[in-house]
Amino acid sequence: MTTDDVLAEVGPRLRRIRKDREVTLAALSESTGISVSTLSRLESGLRKPSLELLLPIAQAHQVPLDELIGTPPVGDPRVRSKPLVRHGRTYWPLTRQPGGLQAYKVLVPQRQEEPEPRTHEGYEWLYVLAGRLRMVLGEHDVVLAAGEVVEFDTRVPHWFGSTGEGPVEFLSLFGPQGERMHVRAQPRRS
Repeated sequence: MTTDDVLAEVGPRLRRIRKDREVTLAALSESTGISVSTLSRLESGLRKPSLELLLPIAQAHQVPLDELIGTPPVGDPRVRSKPLVRHGRTYWPLTRQPGGLQAYKVLVPQRQEEPEPRTHEGYEWLYVLAGRLRMVLGEHDVVLAAGEVVEFDTRVPHWFGSTGEGPVEFLSLFGPQGERMHVRAQPRRS
């Protein structure tokens, strides 16, 4: 439904609410301070509704503004996404809108991996749900247990995965810059 469609329905809704309450245009004008001609034009659709007109009408009728505007009902809020598997890890997207802050539930299977720290623009937040998460961040190599949280600047070389003792499940929040990961040059081994 477009904005014009929503606005076109406001006038008839105003008239119906007023008539249901058995209020005349003159009485509504007196209680709102809006002229009878303006109220009549609003109800007939000859004048576009504005907040400065709708707020006093909503107060006079003692109804929420949403009832006058007829906002569409909220759809099913549940996020129904299919898991993605990348490099043996399973990601469940927890946000529906592209861009902006993104949330994922991540499951890393039990396996021993050699950390390969990466960097990218942005900031990330991780919350461990179950298992133990090994995280390498710059010079730090830490193990996080369920219930622990980390947040970090993703321009610092970082890597996270299973400790090898079992699978780990965690939540990850990051911005759109997280989609542009870059492999940092590996130091030479002597």
